[in-house]
Amino acid sequence: METDFLRGQAVRGLLYQALVKVTRICGPWFFVIISRSIAAGYFLFSKKVLESRRFYSLLYPEKGVLYHLWCAFRQYQSFTTIHLDRFLSLHQRETTFSSQGWEKLQSGVQSRGAILLMSHLGNWEIAAHLLKKEEVCLKLLLYMGVKDKEDVERVQKEHLHQSGVTIIGVEKDGGSPFDAIEGIRFLQEGGLVSMTGDMVWRSDQRTRKVKFLGGEAFVPEAPYVFALVSGAPIFVFFPFRSGRNSYEFILSDPIYIRRGDKNEREAIIQAAAQHYADLLEEKLRAHPFEWYHFDRFVQ
Repeated sequence: METDFLRGQAVRGLLYQALVKVTRICGPWFFVIISRSIAAGYFLFSKKVLESRRFYSLLYPEKGVLYHLWCAFRQYQSFTTIHLDRFLSLHQRETTFSSQGWEKLQSGVQSRGAILLMSHLGNWEIAAHLLKKEEVCLKLLLYMGVKDKEDVERVQKEHLHQSGVTIIGVEKDGGSPFDAIEGIRFLQEGGLVSMTGDMVWRSDQRTRKVKFLGGEAFVPEAPYVFALVSGAPIFVFFPFRSGRNSYEFILSDPIYIRRGDKNEREAIIQAAAQHYADLLEEKLRAHPFEWYHFDRFVQ
C-alpha cells in the first residue's frame, strides 16, 4: 500500500513537469484545459469530495445537496488557478497585486518583526513570492508542512526558495526546538515569519478550540505563543485572486498578545484565536471557492 502511494506521488510529479513543458510550447490555454480536466476527475473519484460537500453544507445550510456538490466542483476547479498562476509568474508575465493594509505590515516589520498568519483560503504561495519581491530586503521565513515524496510540493518550495524565502519544514512526527528558535530570532531581527493559522499537523500539537460556521474547529496555538514570546504583532493575511495572475491582498489590523499572569495570557490567546476564526469565516463567505482546505476543519 505504501509503495503504491509513493508511486502515485511520483507519477503526479512527472505529469506536472510534463504539463509545464508542453504549456511552454502551446500556451496557457493548454494548461487550463488539462488542469481543469484533472480537477474534474478528482471531483468524480476522490473521497475528499464528501468532506467538501459537508463543508459547504455548513456554509450554506439553507441550500440543497446539489448546490453543495456544485460548490465542491467550483472549489476543485478554482484550485487549478494556483498552479496556472505559478506557471505564468515563472515563465510568461509578472504577477500584479493590490493591497489593503500594506502600510500597517510595513510599520510592524520595521519596529520588531511581525507574524503573518495565513490560511488555506486564497493563494499563499503567490503571496509569499510577491511579498519578498516587493520588499527585497525583507527577511521572510515560512513554516510549511512536509508531505513525504510530494514532487509537486517540491517544485512549490523551490519556487519560493529561489525568491529568497527561508523555508522550515514541519514534520508530522514532530519538529526540532531549533525550528522555533530560528523563528523567534527572525522576529527579533525585524523579519517576517509566516505561519499557518488553520492547519494542525500533528496529533500532539497544542491547539485552541474556536467557534466556526456554527460548529467547532481547532487551530494551532503556536502563532500566538510566538507573538507572546517575541512581542511581535500578528497580521491575519488573505491573498485573493482578482483575475488571471493578479491578486488582492487583505491584511487585518495588528493583533498583540500582551504579557500577564497565566489566566490573563490564556484569555488573551483564546480571544486572539477566536478573532482569527471570525476573520476567516468573514472572508470565506466573500470568497467561498478559494477555500483549499480539503481535510476536515469544522468538527
